Amino acid sequence: MRMSQLFSQTLREAPGDTDVPSHQLLLRAGFIRPLAAGIFSYLPLAKRSMLKIESIIREEMDAIGGQEITMPVIHPADIWQESGRWYKIGSEMGRFKDRADRDMVLAMTHEEIVSDLVRKEIRSYRQLPALVYQIQTKWRDEPRPRAGLIRVREFTMKDSYSLDADWEGLDKQYRAHYSAYFRIYTRCGLPVIAVKSDTGMMGGKEAHEFMYLTSIGEDTLMVNEESGYAANREVATIKKPVPANEAALPLEKIATPNTTTIESLANFLNIPASRTAKAVFQIATLSEGDQQREQFVLAIVRGDMEVNEVKLANAVQAIALRPALPEEIAVTGAVAGYGSPIGVKNALVVVDDLIPQSPNLAAGANEAGYHYTNVNYGRDYTASVVADIVAAREGDLDPIKGKPLNAVRGVEVGNIFKLGTRYSDSLNCTYLDKDGKAQPVVMGSYGIGVGRLLACIAEEHNDDKGLKWPISIAPYAVHLLMLPDTFTTEPAERLYTDLRNAGVEVLFDDRDARLGVKFNDADLIGLPLRLTLTKKSLENGGAELKRRDRDEASIVPLDKAVDRVQQVIVDLWSELNQTVRSNVTL
Repeated sequence: MRMSQLFSQTLREAPGDTDVPSHQLLLRAGFIRPLAAGIFSYLPLAKRSMLKIESIIREEMDAIGGQEITMPVIHPADIWQESGRWYKIGSEMGRFKDRADRDMVLAMTHEEIVSDLVRKEIRSYRQLPALVYQIQTKWRDEPRPRAGLIRVREFTMKDSYSLDADWEGLDKQYRAHYSAYFRIYTRCGLPVIAVKSDTGMMGGKEAHEFMYLTSIGEDTLMVNEESGYAANREVATIKKPVPANEAALPLEKIATPNTTTIESLANFLNIPASRTAKAVFQIATLSEGDQQREQFVLAIVRGDMEVNEVKLANAVQAIALRPALPEEIAVTGAVAGYGSPIGVKNALVVVDDLIPQSPNLAAGANEAGYHYTNVNYGRDYTASVVADIVAAREGDLDPIKGKPLNAVRGVEVGNIFKLGTRYSDSLNCTYLDKDGKAQPVVMGSYGIGVGRLLACIAEEHNDDKGLKWPISIAPYAVHLLMLPDTFTTEPAERLYTDLRNAGVEVLFDDRDARLGVKFNDADLIGLPLRLTLTKKSLENGGAELKRRDRDEASIVPLDKAVDRVQQVIVDLWSELNQTVRSNVTL
């Protein structure tokens, strides 16, 4: 491709509203252009890279038995109502009505649609196992799109769906995806780790996320390399301290003026925060069929710990949580700053599983300026739910070997879910087993965001001059430059033709521009190799060849240039292939 004909242009400066390197560089290098918040056009350079990413994904999906299909972007609402998610998903779902006034949905995922296909196509155990996948457009109306392609509203996703007769089959396909994902990411030049994660709106029994570790990430991950523990903070568990056995002491109400925080209470009583109980007031939105209702939730954790809202929501099966308003707290008989479950009414009480083991805690008396001491679970109050609801923090001990956890930031670039029979049960996806009995199809769901993956690769591979694409997904392998003012263009034209005839992908900068401008644009666009013809290079014996990831350059004779370029491309592929994690197991 000639740059004089390329349908994009480079920018000297990134727009002021860009906040991460990948967003700035993809805009400046002419890969993407914004249309609206979280909605982008992908220009030719980006499209070529994305097609290469998709090709890698297809190869790996096909290698584990996948069959590619395409499902619609527009869905009738009734199938989402049938699964129940119509009532559980909020404003991030794109809802609209067609001309016949029927409710419709813009696809945010395709579990319902593949389930509809399954119940129409799968009849017998002989048709299982099966694996189908697609690369298709999705829409999620994110409230705060950010970081360019990292968090968008419209995006392209590879989503695959495994279909099995039993859980053993699902486990096998889940492990196959786990390994295939590592191959996909390393073939694209992106280092990732896999962490346990929340199943979220997808539902199901188990999930993992594939995370690119970066300071721009929105997710906090809790990891310890020595023990091998890695989990999203939303679901991370810790090795909790075991309190010493104590006899339950008599409950005592004492005056504690101006002690509305755990710190002030602990200081007033001269006790550690671990000897106190912290009350957190939330309003949970609960789904009951096609109806929703709000429920006051009073969560209790030890005073030296924090509530994990995702764990709390899962414990009460809430579709949303929000802080309770002062008037909502007052109705229950609780008092903010002095709260506890003692004496409250119409509250769903949830306590962390460490609380029943923690005797004689100080807790609120639900009266301003007063606390109870020697509060004991079971004697003084009980809970509707006892569960692990604490948030893991840096320095907490991992549950495997009891080693300190590190908190790191990451961007999710893929996920895998064991759906089980969540959708089969609600959408009646069954098959006949060997005995002729109807059984639910056991399903898995697996996703990779293509645009987000492109952005993370750009985030990983760049320097102060621009992008530095891996050979596997670079839009072109070679950037050919010439300076036409000082010599005939014939050598460059001939070299361009020879490279193309040899099957080398070339971006030819044939523009009438200064060499400094061309060098800057070549570094910005970031193709793996730069081949430059100038009067000086010809006087020195040929063309200057330089790898984008190295500082040194060399002169190669024109009649050897094609062979030399092909050899360096082979070297680049070899270096990349040495990093591919082909045998990663769950």
